[in-house]
Amino acid sequence: MDDNKTVSAPSHTDAPRREGGGFVELVRTVVIAGVLALSVRTVLFEPFNIPSGSMIPTLQVGDYVWVAKYSYGYSHFSLPGSPNLFTGRIWESTPHRGDVAVFRFTKDTSIDYIKRIVGLPGDTIQMREGRLYINNQEIPREPEGEYTAIDEHRTRMEGDRYREILPGSAGRGPVAHDILKLTDEGGKNDTPEYVVPPGYFFAMGDNRDDSADSRFMGDEPQDLGFVPMENLIGQAKWIFMSVDAAHPFWQVWYWPAEIRWGRLFMGVR
Repeated sequence: MDDNKTVSAPSHTDAPRREGGGFVELVRTVVIAGVLALSVRTVLFEPFNIPSGSMIPTLQVGDYVWVAKYSYGYSHFSLPGSPNLFTGRIWESTPHRGDVAVFRFTKDTSIDYIKRIVGLPGDTIQMREGRLYINNQEIPREPEGEYTAIDEHRTRMEGDRYREILPGSAGRGPVAHDILKLTDEGGKNDTPEYVVPPGYFFAMGDNRDDSADSRFMGDEPQDLGFVPMENLIGQAKWIFMSVDAAHPFWQVWYWPAEIRWGRLFMGVR
């Protein structure tokens, strides 16, 4: 009796079937991976990059952040391509004062904005001589020294850094965060009183004198005004990458030096 095991060689008629089966499995794997990635991006987290200096010093130009899409519930803006399938928000949760949030621009909802939420429905917001007032109470700020910022145009901005303390909301404690002030003059530093209407919020950049935000209520294309809750995408949570990009992309030898290693995996506060 022959105990040797034999393996049959595949015939020519078997080969196309096996190759076809392998291709089908590859397509199936790619489709499943794509669906899973799309589901995570839609429901859980989505990456965003910071293209401007309006949130300096909290966020720098070239930061990449993870945004939690579940933070405030879901609107049609949460879906890829923003199909107009429904109005309002599903599983809606009101944002908190002090949150750094990504939302759709009021004048063009194809554009994503990131700002800090400083006013909720019913709040009165005003700037007086460069100081922020919420509900007629001056918001305390503590000086932290001089600060030099570099914006998206590689322009140096010399200003002062402050630790601002926003009042909490919905039972949460105060929110301490840093801001940059370049001046206390100009219309953006002396505004009318704005009362946030129901269903909206008031957003400002931490770089207070270089931010197109809710202080601008006009009809100009860049004016933000009050932001509908429906426009919310999610809350910025972590910085997962940060690149200075001071040199052209093709100069690969600068890449390691341009990564801001100290900012990787920082929480956004």
